[in-house]
Amino acid sequence: MHTKHQPKRVVVTGYGAVTPLGASAAESWQSIMDSRLGYRYVDNAARQIQTRFMGLLPEEPSLKGMPAVIRRRLPRFARLTVGAARQAMRMAFGDALPGEIYDPLACGVIMGTGWGGLDESYDAQAEFAASGVTSPFNCFFAMPSVTSAACSQFWGLQGYQNTVIAACATGTMVVGDAFTAIRSGRASMMLAGAGESLTSHCAVWNIDVLGALSKEGEDPQRASCPFSAHRSGFVLAEGAAVLCLEERDSALARGATLLGEITGYANYSDAWDFTSPAEDCAARVQTIRQALAQAQLTAAQLDYINAHGTSTPLNDANETRALKMALGRQAYAIPTSSTKSYSGHLISAAGVFESIVCLQAMAHGIMPATANYQQPDPVCDLDYIVDGHRAGHLRRTLNLSFGFGGANAALVLERAS
Repeated sequence: MHTKHQPKRVVVTGYGAVTPLGASAAESWQSIMDSRLGYRYVDNAARQIQTRFMGLLPEEPSLKGMPAVIRRRLPRFARLTVGAARQAMRMAFGDALPGEIYDPLACGVIMGTGWGGLDESYDAQAEFAASGVTSPFNCFFAMPSVTSAACSQFWGLQGYQNTVIAACATGTMVVGDAFTAIRSGRASMMLAGAGESLTSHCAVWNIDVLGALSKEGEDPQRASCPFSAHRSGFVLAEGAAVLCLEERDSALARGATLLGEITGYANYSDAWDFTSPAEDCAARVQTIRQALAQAQLTAAQLDYINAHGTSTPLNDANETRALKMALGRQAYAIPTSSTKSYSGHLISAAGVFESIVCLQAMAHGIMPATANYQQPDPVCDLDYIVDGHRAGHLRRTLNLSFGFGGANAALVLERAS
């Protein structure tokens, strides 16, 4: 006779972030609280790039102490991600290694990226065309799984490993897949994160030519304005974010601080278009409903939603409609905001960073406002927190991410109990 095992509970014990808002998750949160925007004016008109605002990092996190054999093989997006991962691991384990507490084969890593080392590949091609030689590490720079490999080696994580590549939904899928690995009993601890850095002229032009980036030419407060009628596209930003997840009982047994619990995850595909969301919203609706069903929650039990909210005309209208279809009249009663209005769009890292924002919102009892909202749009008529940050006792949050190619993902994050 087969006995059905109860799913394991999954908690967050560490997190880290490197964003245009700050060199850590705490700094990034404080910037949001101070209503500071993380992007600035950048004029690339000479390169036929129309967008004028980008979220750029002033410097990379230090990787001091990481062996050169690993460090030298990392492209910029991976260096950012490893930097965020070091923050998460330090928060979770201090100076210890996970393998000193758990079986190393029960410790895994899932990292993600949307476009990987695309900038380095462009540089290498130009250098090779001119001289016939380039860096011998370019094979690794172009390898999307390089961050997963680096983290596995550096921390001795010998368990389940994977790399997620799903454009703007990557980060939420990374965390969701890591959650699933622990929930099913396949792992005791998982490192889950994502990073992106697309700053080369060609990489930026590739997205700009699609018409997806902000068309605002002068005012940063109109560059990223989710759900506002004059929105015109998203602000491209670089950065990384990482969570450390553990099985709840094991984390409690070792005396870890529980920062929150993940209770629901779902992802479904539009199967519709490479850039436009499906008009019927079916996959987005199912993603939201199934994440809540796994968490055993009703819409009325949600306290806050961190929306995908890219500031594109299509997404924001479609997301609003999907929320109303999935949650019914209750959608109007749930405070919702888009923190991309502060950070810009971190692409693959967005879902992980916004999961951290949900954890911080619960810890501080503050729901971040949607910045730069200036002009109501009749089709975006939910409670998008547009009059300043809002205080409240938060127990349950929903994080949404949608990506090019029709990827849709949702996470339910709750206060630890």
